[in-house]
Amino acid sequence: MRFDEAYSGNVFIGSSHDFTTSRVVLYGMPMDWTASFRPGSRLGPARIREASLVHEEYSHYLRRDLSEIQYFDAGDIPLAFGNPQRSLEQISVFVQQLLSYEKIPFGIGGEHLVTWPIVKEIYTKYPDLVVLHFDAHADLREDYEGEVYSHATPMRKIAERIGGENLYQFGIRSMTREEATYAEEAGIHFYPFAVIEPLKQIIPTIKDRPVYVSIDIDVLDPAFAPGTGTPDSGGITSQEMFTVIHTLAAAELQIVGADLVEVAPAYDPTEQTVVLAGKMIREMLLGLFV
Repeated sequence: MRFDEAYSGNVFIGSSHDFTTSRVVLYGMPMDWTASFRPGSRLGPARIREASLVHEEYSHYLRRDLSEIQYFDAGDIPLAFGNPQRSLEQISVFVQQLLSYEKIPFGIGGEHLVTWPIVKEIYTKYPDLVVLHFDAHADLREDYEGEVYSHATPMRKIAERIGGENLYQFGIRSMTREEATYAEEAGIHFYPFAVIEPLKQIIPTIKDRPVYVSIDIDVLDPAFAPGTGTPDSGGITSQEMFTVIHTLAAAELQIVGADLVEVAPAYDPTEQTVVLAGKMIREMLLGLFV
């Protein structure tokens, strides 16, 4: 992709027109090729950008404005429709390019499988990488109905690549018995149901390490974010999600990348999910990268 000109479509609020001077690059990954329940997350990135216009560029939580951060919205990566492996290769190449320019990648999904190639590339640059994963689902399956490239397998691939002891999972409330066993055997830091207190406890242990943050919108209860492909009851509130982001912000960790995935706009005619996702992205931009 070319970075010498601004994306011609709708951009997220506050985006710079200058790639060169931007520290963070926002980009979309419109892929839902392996969705097993409800497809549609490929439409998430574009709709989140449109809905971002409802928000102010100023965060009263953080007392910061998007004018204080140089970030570039590169638009959506053009992915091979219906081809998971080819799409993952295209995401890898894109992230490689960003890292070669010393940029911090911030992706919008798309299904959660898109996280795998991003982490794989970032781990090449940062071999002591820590991954913080917020989700309703463990995503630790070896395969899903025989398919190893599935939205149910990215964290298994990540654990096998970076080491289970470097993966921290929060808010998980849906998994198979095999996934629970694997998490224990692999040494994954596994915090089912809870998010805020465990996060506060582990922050001192990862303070000096590069950190990647991956958030699946379905970590929230469907009452707050119904627009997702695999909703699961019993999740956290939107306020708890903002507390997570602000806790990470206050910790001043070395965040080397992030993503927000699994927003499927078609299942929420009220658009509260895309509006929430936009606000989360604003808070992450201002909290994690300023």
